Amino acid sequence: MPGAPNRPPEVAAPAASPPTADPPEVKVLRRLVPSHVALLQETWKGTVPAEILAPFERAEAAFRGADFPAATSALDQLSIRFAEPRWPTLREPFRRLRVPIPAPVPPHWDPDHGLAPAEKEARRTRRTAEDQLALAEASVAWATTHGIQSDDLAGWLASAKEALAAPGVPSGFYAAVDQVWRGLHVRLPPPGRSARPAAPPVSDGG
Repeated sequence: MPGAPNRPPEVAAPAASPPTADPPEVKVLRRLVPSHVALLQETWKGTVPAEILAPFERAEAAFRGADFPAATSALDQLSIRFAEPRWPTLREPFRRLRVPIPAPVPPHWDPDHGLAPAEKEARRTRRTAEDQLALAEASVAWATTHGIQSDDLAGWLASAKEALAAPGVPSGFYAAVDQVWRGLHVRLPPPGRSARPAAPPVSDGG
């Protein structure tokens, strides 16, 4: 209309791109490696029952064969086994690997009840990251005290802890913690056997 100031045409803001999904092998490692360390705990007295060991071995074999859905299914079975009362109670933080079986309570008792779905998801994502950090710290500590090389993992662990000091889950957190899982995965001894590396052969002086 006459006298109206010239205005550029309004342009809709570009839609935010959805977050990139983590590769399936990374998702499996985040459960497989701490489960492995859980089976090496002194709680089992050096021998893991077959009912517990079998799903872990299936998960490990499926992971090595790049069958990640099968590995995930086996880890789901292992987490159910971990929750059964007939087995020794896992120590914290490895207890978090169990399938939670909460007692039935009214919905309003849930501290997240009434939150917007986005806020619920944000809290769940944050709790998952906190669990990962606790498991990574405990796993590296176990490796260190059992003579398994872990000095090179300390820096990644520190980076993950620093990243999680910020609100939410910064992108650098999983980039760091996943390096811990990759490093431990190739160094851990098999469950059910001695958790210590074999001693080097004694030279006969010849």
